[in-house]
Parts: sequence; structure tokens; C-alpha cells
Amino acid sequence: MFFSTMLLTLYKMRSRGEDLPSPSIGINLYNFIVIVHPYAVSSSPHRCAFNRFNRQLFNRFFALYIKIKRCFKILTLPASKARLEQINSELITMTKKTIAVIGECMIELSQKSSDLSRGFGGDTLNTAVYIARQVDEQQLSVDYVTALGTDTFSSEMLAAWQQEKVGTSLIQRMENKLPGLYVIETDAQGERTFYYWRNDAAARFWLEGEQADEIARKLAQFDYLYLSGISLAILSPQSREKLMALLATCRQNGGKVIFDNNYRPRLWPSAEVTQAAYQVMLACTDIAFLTLDDETLLWGEASVEQVIARTRAAGVNEVVIKRGAESCLVSLAEQPLIEVPAVKLPASSVVDTTAAGDSFSAGYLAVRLSGGCAEEAARRGHLTASTVIQHRGAIIPLSAMPE
Repeated sequence: MFFSTMLLTLYKMRSRGEDLPSPSIGINLYNFIVIVHPYAVSSSPHRCAFNRFNRQLFNRFFALYIKIKRCFKILTLPASKARLEQINSELITMTKKTIAVIGECMIELSQKSSDLSRGFGGDTLNTAVYIARQVDEQQLSVDYVTALGTDTFSSEMLAAWQQEKVGTSLIQRMENKLPGLYVIETDAQGERTFYYWRNDAAARFWLEGEQADEIARKLAQFDYLYLSGISLAILSPQSREKLMALLATCRQNGGKVIFDNNYRPRLWPSAEVTQAAYQVMLACTDIAFLTLDDETLLWGEASVEQVIARTRAAGVNEVVIKRGAESCLVSLAEQPLIEVPAVKLPASSVVDTTAAGDSFSAGYLAVRLSGGCAEEAARRGHLTASTVIQHRGAIIPLSAMPE
């Protein structure tokens, strides 16, 4: 209806000898479709559906755009095609979102009997990779933020991440530092024990390097910043303050902050210090992923309702409660609580739960940050996690990813 009305208006203006809108008809229509209309429906429950059909609307608009140009003999068809390509490129640039995932990736040594294998692992890195695998890179680009050494292990990490289409331009290389290291020891019963060497890892100093200020300025312009409790725990108190200032600046610029509680007691001096740091963190968080077991470990026994209420009181608008093999819960401002069941698997199918929570968050965000609704995002989170835990290792083969 809008297209028909606009075309009729333009025809009447031309027939009356009036000047056509400037600078061009096409750009005015383009601005309505791409800029005005999405904001007009931003509070509508149909926003998710609109975002999915945004490209189709854009193509329909240009079909009309060319007809108008022909009607008023403003441009020849070849010129219209050239303009189509130009503005199509502009549309991608304008609508493309950016997310930076902040944290630490370590060298992983896994030992079972006499077999020893080497790889890389880290909660936020897992999430970054699984987001990148499940989004259109023309709509959402994923960058990882950490610090590494100048050693060959660090170079291998960078090469692997780049192959996963995870951006590495914000990663610092420090000559006098190395990545952290951990060993997974598996006994005859399949029980795993973890040993860590990370006290002087490069990632702990990413906010203290020579490039830190410039990287922080760039991060403040991102659409989304994602980090976990481990991202906080590895930092010094001074670096943690710098990070909080960066997150606040990003939000002032219109960005959103996403936090996964991922609590590891051995990385913190005390539960009280952790609670204080998490309270500050949650005060500048827009979306919070809370593993219920971690909440209990940090804050003590509490009902799900109490956990959600505490987190909402800190200022978080979207709270996602992860409960392992049980259903997840999503609390949105002024909306009923959403419960989405997990994918049920036989016990024999579960091979390795190492990255279950990380991959759930990735699946959720892959949909949510692409315009999907919370329920749809939670279903994707469950599907991603249920696929990952059927394979050994934190990062499963690309060919094993769900469609």
C-alpha cells in the first residue's frame, strides 16, 4: 500500500509540473524502508519477522525504484543497476552489527592413559566460534578480544580463529608473555581433573598493553560486548575498573553488554569479592546468562524466582537461566516468564559437556542478535548445546553443526 500511494503521489506531482522530491525519489524511499520503518516496528511482536524479510522488502523497493526512474526518464536501466549495487552495499554496511567477545583462550593438554593430545580452549572463545558459525557474517561480525604471546602456539590460535571467521584485529601480541595452559586428566572411570597454569598469562594484561587504550576506543563503538565471569576474574582490580568504564561508554554510545556468570571460585580471592564485582558488572549488563548451579555456588540456595528478581533489581533487562538438561527460563521486562524445554538425549549419547553452557549462549545470541525472539533463540541454544555435547572437545567439527 505504501509503495502504491507513493507512486501515485509522485505521478500527480509530475503531471502538475511540480518538482520531484530531492535529492532523489529512490533515496527517500530507501530511507523509509531501511531506517524509518524498522524503528517504527521496534516495539512490535512482529519485529522478528520484519527483520527476516528486510532483504525481500529491499528488493521489492528497488523493483519499484527502477519503474519510477523509467517512468520519469530520470535514469537509464544500466545506471539503475549500478545504483542498486551501490546502495545494496550501503545497506549491508548500515545494517551490519558487530559483537566483540572478551576473554581468555588457553593451550589445552588432554591426557587419557598414555595418550596426550593438544588443543585450545576457553569459555568465551567457544562462544565466539559458535556464534560465528551460526550467523550471516554480512549481518553480524564476531571479533575476539584477548592478549597472546609471540610464540608459535599463539600464532596457531590466531590462524584457527581466522578460519572460523572470528576477527582477530583487536588481539594484542606480547613479547614477554605466553598463553595460559591447562591439563585435563581422565581416569579409568571417565572422571576428569583439571590443572591450570595461568597466573602470568598474556590475557590477564590485555588492558595494560601498549595498544590497550586504542583497542578500548574501538570496542566502545561496537554494537555488543560479551564477556564472562572468567573474563573478569583473570584481571587485576585496576584492569577490572578500566573494563567497567569501557562497558559504560559502550552503552552510552548505544551498545549493549552481555554477561555470562560462569563462576570459578579458584580464580577469585573470596566469594565476597566476587559478589561485589558481579554486582557492578550486572549494573551495566543488558542480557545476562546465569547458570543456576553457579548462582547457588556464589550466592547460596535461592529459588529461580529470587535469582531472577535479584538480577533484574541490578538493572538487567533480559535474564536467561541455564539449567543444564532441564528447560531454560527467559525473563524479559514486563513479559511473562518464558520456559523452553531442553533437547532430550539418551545418556549414552552424551560424550563431553565441557562447552555445553558456552554453546547454548552462542546459539541463543546467534538468533537473538539477528532479530529473533527470545523463545526462538532459546530453542536454538538448546539445539546447539545438545549437538556439542555429543562430541568430544569444546569445539566440534564444522560438519557436525546443526542446520
